[in-house]
Amino acid sequence: MKKDYPIPAGYLERETEVRKSRFIARVAPVNSRDEVKDWLKQARRDHPDAGHICWAFQIGRPGSATEAAMNDDGEPSGTAGKPILNVIQHKDMGDVLVMVIRYFGGIKLGAGGLVRAYAGATEKVLSAVERVIQQPMIDAHVSLPFKEEQPLRHWCDVHGALVESVEYEASVRALVLVPEDLITAFESFCDAHKLDLRLP
Repeated sequence: MKKDYPIPAGYLERETEVRKSRFIARVAPVNSRDEVKDWLKQARRDHPDAGHICWAFQIGRPGSATEAAMNDDGEPSGTAGKPILNVIQHKDMGDVLVMVIRYFGGIKLGAGGLVRAYAGATEKVLSAVERVIQQPMIDAHVSLPFKEEQPLRHWCDVHGALVESVEYEASVRALVLVPEDLITAFESFCDAHKLDLRLP
């Protein structure tokens, strides 16, 4: 699975104020809907009193994302999630989630004001976050005994590989995304641990 497009280098938060309402924008790199859910749960834990936590994400290559979604979280339809997603798409970034946490300040902004506020908060955090281009990754299918799962995960952590999925049956079957330039090292690791490796 190649990832030769810009993604956020990490988590970042920026805050703006619009007519006494606080807009706290958070950006995070994501690879799946489960990761999106985890980030949203964290935002709700951090800000239990916020009026709205609106968000949008896109996973995959900018312009042809495999998954994208948005949520207005109680704001008038089209005034929050869509502006957030529009800015993400304009920034040409993949594997990205933006959440905007709003504390109402007592002054109504109107539909146009909300669109500008959510887009502005998203623009601020996406302009500030560093971008990285991940190197191409290769899908490696590995079958291994249960006792070898921890060594495999450790190798991946150290070398920047990603355990994408794991199935537990008579043995463990894992899909590992290995950086292209490390595939020979990964083959050597699998040989040393007697793991069954299948490459595309």
